[in-house]
Amino acid sequence: MENEVQVTINGQKFSVQKGSTILDACKKANIAIPTLCYMKDLCDVGACGVCVVEVAKAKTLQRACITEVGEGMDIQTHTPRVREARKVLVELLLANHPKDCLSCDRNETCELRQLSYDLGIKQVRFEQTKELNMPLDETSLSIVRDRNKCILCRRCVEVCDKVQSVNVINVSGRGMGSKISTFQDMGLGSSYCTNCGQCVLVCPTGALMERSEIDKVWKALSDPKKVVLVEAAPAVRVAIGEEFGMPPGSLVTGKMAAALRQLGFNKIFDTQFTADLTIIEEGTEFLNRVKNALTGKSSVLPMITSCSPGWIKYIEHAFPDQLAHLSTCKSPHMMLGAVVKSYYANKLGLEPADIFVVSVMPCTAKKTEITRPEMMNNGVPNVDAVLTCRELAEMIREAGIDFVNVPDREFDNPLGMSTGAADIFGVTGGVMEAALRPV
Repeated sequence: MENEVQVTINGQKFSVQKGSTILDACKKANIAIPTLCYMKDLCDVGACGVCVVEVAKAKTLQRACITEVGEGMDIQTHTPRVREARKVLVELLLANHPKDCLSCDRNETCELRQLSYDLGIKQVRFEQTKELNMPLDETSLSIVRDRNKCILCRRCVEVCDKVQSVNVINVSGRGMGSKISTFQDMGLGSSYCTNCGQCVLVCPTGALMERSEIDKVWKALSDPKKVVLVEAAPAVRVAIGEEFGMPPGSLVTGKMAAALRQLGFNKIFDTQFTADLTIIEEGTEFLNRVKNALTGKSSVLPMITSCSPGWIKYIEHAFPDQLAHLSTCKSPHMMLGAVVKSYYANKLGLEPADIFVVSVMPCTAKKTEITRPEMMNNGVPNVDAVLTCRELAEMIREAGIDFVNVPDREFDNPLGMSTGAADIFGVTGGVMEAALRPV
């Protein structure tokens, strides 16, 4: 076929599409090529060089992620020269990497550690050439940067630029002085970072991690003077199961509720309850805006809604002149915190300050959201702590709870009840559709 070329990989002939890289060709041939910096359609700068292969007649090893296949190309993926080159490249990274794997938050999911094992590296033959004493960047309320663990793969740079269009981090310096930096190296908290956490998601090591609030939650749970309540976002019930080896997308609502009870939370609520309240409030707000527009009164349309504080922060930074288009509603988890510390506190005869509300959320930006002044009433925050799925899983493991086999339980009512409209909040366009249903 005209759009295909013939290549030989490890002695076997294959037909692959023109324009494909060697890495693509090897994947089609079910041959695994190790990668570290590469992410399909996002990061293909060949920074790490771990994917090198040997191509006949080529004087140097070729990086599989950026080298296109050619007609008749003869590729060898695991010759002695290739295997030694990969080991050297990874050993050079390890030489300037902290040796705290046992206490690193990413010790089970670190791609550098896994790659070292896969390549059969038993020792590091090179001396350390740079100081590993850079202080943590803790300026962000959501994300912590440990620059000593950064391997300059640039994944975070690419996802921040190409996916999120925020572009607050980039490579600065040259040669041995290269590093991932914010503007004037002032730290994430002093940049236009939206705290979305996509950089944390793609980081192959522990260089980027969510700011942990586990100790804060454990302290509240052990305080007899506190009534500790927890709420969980809809996305969590289909995400946390993966932390315990369950198939992606497994619905574990009952197991999650049971685990939360065993951790010691006094009440367990479903954020979908206040997703319904959000629907009512946003629908009313939308109708009022339309009514005002039809009667000639001042009204800003279209109305834009989002439950993502990261998205809101992006609008505030990049398009401040469009803020009037945003709905004035709080996000559902903040709304639930406000309801709990007002209506529910009054029903229980408690002071709002005596209630500690924990949100389990899929987004690191929620950690910053709870500190915003408009998310407080009389100086008391609506929500006191936010845990990610990973943090909740860590607490469950620490408590010795057998998540996979724990008998199912339910949320507490009435703040655990919701409609089908609330279910679609986690789907693209779902918030606006849910708001329009009752209109």
